[in-house]
Amino acid sequence: MQTFIKKLSLVMLALTFSVSAFALSLQDAKRSGQVGELPSGYLGVVVNSADAQALVKKVNNKRKQLYIQMARKNKISLKQVAALAGEKAMKKTVSGNYIKNAAGKWVKK
Repeated sequence: MQTFIKKLSLVMLALTFSVSAFALSLQDAKRSGQVGELPSGYLGVVVNSADAQALVKKVNNKRKQLYIQMARKNKISLKQVAALAGEKAMKKTVSGNYIKNAAGKWVKK
């Protein structure tokens, strides 16, 4: 399991670089409170706007593709990979950015 967690950390790092075209936009969207991290391993829209929705869709599509690859490689379910990625992403979320809590509410970390 340790090896898998290390690989998942690398995937999360790769996600950061794989969305490099959106990196500034993604970071700005997080800082401005438009988007936040979900426990499911995906990004969510905090403040509804066309730009936030488009960004979330692009980022989540890239995340899903990487999660599928990791799931196949490690012979576990997509849901398991996404949940582990969600835990890591929420832990790594910078103070002041949004995460969705267990009650389903957006909160600043």
